[in-house]
Amino acid sequence: MADPVLLITGASRGIGAATARAAAGAGYRVALVARTVGALQDLAEELGGPGRALPLACDVSDWDAQQAAVAATLDAFGRLDAAFANAGFGASRGFLNETVEHWRDMVLTNVLGAALTIRATLPALKEARGHLIVTGSVAGHKPTPGSLYSATKAACRSIAEAARLEVHGSGVRVTVISPGTVDTPFYDEPPGDDPLTPQDVADAVVFALTRPARVNVNDILMRPTTQEF
Repeated sequence: MADPVLLITGASRGIGAATARAAAGAGYRVALVARTVGALQDLAEELGGPGRALPLACDVSDWDAQQAAVAATLDAFGRLDAAFANAGFGASRGFLNETVEHWRDMVLTNVLGAALTIRATLPALKEARGHLIVTGSVAGHKPTPGSLYSATKAACRSIAEAARLEVHGSGVRVTVISPGTVDTPFYDEPPGDDPLTPQDVADAVVFALTRPARVNVNDILMRPTTQEF
């Protein structure tokens, strides 16, 4: 396939930005989605500007905004071959910590946002026999004490598997990428020694995307070698 198109939510930094660079290097045109388009302008220019990279403002918890982002991608590139539901953020552990408003925004972004990305992109992905990727977490496999974030990432795994079962037979592949500690702005200071880099996770995304069509890599669970949890 020449110049396939990948839409990435949470594309302005961290794993999303690294994946945009890695995918562009693998020949993908990219739709870069984040809450503010200003955060994406420099990245879009770095990746080739118009015709190669499209910056799009979108709050993933807003259904109308998700629909508009997909429509803009199709208008600009004429197709959509893969979508990476990556937008998300965390919260302090402890059910007496953080504000209720912070919790609400996190659940809406991490869980509803991923589901809305699937809903918005699925018709185009079915047409292209494409690929859906969702960012999970090691914390979604094994909850940590007092972590509502863990519950949101467990939900992402369930959402992705539910989507995989729904699209079975359509040619659409579904992958969950579940990293451990990654040195990104997610942390003020990443715990542990020698965490994963955003590039490590981006490489896993591109690996899944570039397998032959007969191969569906369903779940990549990756940790820093030094991480026990």
